[in-house]
Amino acid sequence: MTRYSILDLSPICEGSTAAQSLANTLDLAQHGERWGFTRYWLAEHHNMPGIASAATSIVIGHVAAGTRTIRVGAGGVMLPNHAPLVIAEQFGTLATIHGDRIDLGLGRAPGTDGTTAYALRRNMAVEDNFPRDVVELMGFLGDPAPQQPVRAIPGAGTKVPVYILGSSLYGAQLAAQLGLPYAFASHFAPAALDQAVQIYREHFRPSAVLDKPYFMLAVNVFGAEDDATGAFIRSSMQLGFARLRSGQPGPLPRPVANVETLIGPQMMAMVDQALRVTVQGGPATVRDGIAALIARYAPEEIIFNGQIHDHAARLRSFQIAAEAMQALTTQQGAAE
Repeated sequence: MTRYSILDLSPICEGSTAAQSLANTLDLAQHGERWGFTRYWLAEHHNMPGIASAATSIVIGHVAAGTRTIRVGAGGVMLPNHAPLVIAEQFGTLATIHGDRIDLGLGRAPGTDGTTAYALRRNMAVEDNFPRDVVELMGFLGDPAPQQPVRAIPGAGTKVPVYILGSSLYGAQLAAQLGLPYAFASHFAPAALDQAVQIYREHFRPSAVLDKPYFMLAVNVFGAEDDATGAFIRSSMQLGFARLRSGQPGPLPRPVANVETLIGPQMMAMVDQALRVTVQGGPATVRDGIAALIARYAPEEIIFNGQIHDHAARLRSFQIAAEAMQALTTQQGAAE
């Protein structure tokens, strides 16, 4: 049965504040827990006026403290911004406090612009150390060797589950080689999706943590009471994405009617292509859209994203996604 989860960037909406965004994040996580979502992931981005999840491990602790059963983690931590030991200590501490509920998704991108990346790292290494850093981080979270000179305390022995995130073939190849679960960023960069899934599954090597491929598909969802309302609430993400790609990032815009009148045709085509892995509309339309994606990609898990300005509408959208997944699971079980 396909699992379903939530990806959240703690959007800061026009007319609101970061404090309200973080309160909304916890509220969504608590609702998601009741609606049967498997995990709640938060993403690391920096210098983004519309995103409040920059200090990702702190927000994860905030959500984990306010929930009881749902898994909570990073989707993801941008590992090149950090020393592996620091992340092992942060997530080892989270696991020590909250037990076996913490996930660690790792990305290779900076999650920001070049100037901000420099401010985070101070030196910009030319070489790609991501595979080595992933292995080093997993070592810090595993059982320490008897004479190991450096240990993550807390962290050593927690074995926090590690996931590889990516939007290109690179992450698919690395996840397959290391035998780790793989989440593809199809919610904003779907160009290489089909090829990445094929590479990951064909080249997967069983590991100590996973005996067969585990693929997570990221999907935007804009569920509402009818198709027109679904399209309307989606316009916030379309407009925000267009502004970001135009070098004008800002808070998540309010929804608008006829969003294409505010975005030029060339930019609109780019936005539609980037956000094409999206389901929107009334409950039946959302259910059918999810069913089509499951039939095409057979993911072990779908992780839903949805940048929606109105918090009540956002809650309803994720509730509709959960109800759709439960209905599809019932249908799948009946067919078997």
